[in-house]
Amino acid sequence: MNSPQENILSRRTIYRFMDKEVSDMIITQALKAASCAPCHKQTHPWRFYSIGENTRKSLIPLITKLARIKSEKKGSNSVDEDIVRAVSKIQDAPVLFAITSKLSPEDSFREREDYAATVCALHNMVLSFWANGVGSLWSTGSVTRDDETYHKLGINKQQEEIIGFVRAGYPISTPDVWKPSYEEVTTYLD
Repeated sequence: MNSPQENILSRRTIYRFMDKEVSDMIITQALKAASCAPCHKQTHPWRFYSIGENTRKSLIPLITKLARIKSEKKGSNSVDEDIVRAVSKIQDAPVLFAITSKLSPEDSFREREDYAATVCALHNMVLSFWANGVGSLWSTGSVTRDDETYHKLGINKQQEEIIGFVRAGYPISTPDVWKPSYEEVTTYLD
């Protein structure tokens, strides 16, 4: 197992997964890691919705509709291929979670802090998966914002916001990605 520093530095977004089950132990470890994220005022605003086969199937008509709209909007010549690709993203991921953050419409600062805390929880989940050889991808596509998704997942849109789906599984390949050096993004002030 890598050190925490090596885990952070080597983690990459994984787009394609092997057809191999991820053990419940690894998933539970990732959920425990996510639940230990820091959050101001101990609000613990995150929720994790594990999306099983039946729910995934119920999302196919919506994903098909949204993929068709996106494909036609960009003028694609391969609408059917775009739809198949969009559906496979949901169907083929060994692990699929919707991650939500609690809403606080009466307190926009609290809501912003809770969103940041939920992103920390999501990232803890991703790093825990990575430490166990499981890759992941955080997706914020249109399906995560559609009212029908909230309905199908049983999420109250007045109380929680879906901040994304996390797809996870054993990587088919790990991409090489350029990252800016810390020197390029750090300013030292006297």
